[in-house]
Amino acid sequence: MRAATSTHDIQLPPDVRLMNGVSALLFTLIAVALLALLMSWVARLPVFGLRAIKVDGEVSRNSVASLRANALPRLQGNFFTMNLAAGREAFEAVPWVRHAVVQRVWPNRLVVSLEEHHAAALWEGKVEGANADSEATEESLLVNTQGEVFQANLGDVEDEKLPVLSGPQGTAPHMLSLWRRVNEAVAPLEDSVERLDLSGRGSWRIKMERGAVVELGRGSDDEVLQRLTQFVRTVTQITSQYQRPLLSADLRHADGYAVQLRGVSTTTGPVVPVKKR
Repeated sequence: MRAATSTHDIQLPPDVRLMNGVSALLFTLIAVALLALLMSWVARLPVFGLRAIKVDGEVSRNSVASLRANALPRLQGNFFTMNLAAGREAFEAVPWVRHAVVQRVWPNRLVVSLEEHHAAALWEGKVEGANADSEATEESLLVNTQGEVFQANLGDVEDEKLPVLSGPQGTAPHMLSLWRRVNEAVAPLEDSVERLDLSGRGSWRIKMERGAVVELGRGSDDEVLQRLTQFVRTVTQITSQYQRPLLSADLRHADGYAVQLRGVSTTTGPVVPVKKR
């Protein structure tokens, strides 16, 4: 007969099991740390240094030389370590660049897509940082077609006949929109609006290309346009009668408007009231 046999599991003491678990955890953490160090070392190898940057999109205002001079010194890191958001900010800091998208292309290139500002007007109004308790801070800037104020070399647009907008901070989009409407409204006079001003109290004034200044007064855009349209429709009757060009006009009167004509002599210049029809 065979002797009966049996097996028994030998249980380790609790403190030994705890020690083994801690040892396994430590070995895992060390392995992860060594792997991270290895990956960090590999990522910094010269082979992954940026070798080329391809620029797509709008570059009519910027040359390769200007992009290299203004953006490249701001780029830090290589293909893996460069912060793409910081790279975008570097290109958007270049004059005339409105928006940039920066992408990695394996193994050592960047592709940058640029959108440039398109100047629609000069800006001479309040700018951010002006002290409300002191005189208004004015700085010659530009307004793009979206109504955004940006800074660039004004010499780049000296050959373009851009209108001038001047108003409180944050009003550039509204002013550009209204300028487009009032400029269209004065077209029957074969003239154009070269300057639009908005006072801190909300009063509008325009200066025409031929030199006439027109006070439009306050009100909604539609109310201002209605007064201007009525003026354009009737002012030629006055200029034709006196055979003199318009010097200024004031549309802020409740029952009509007043005009001054160039060359009609009095001490202060004649004021001709015209009732609305």
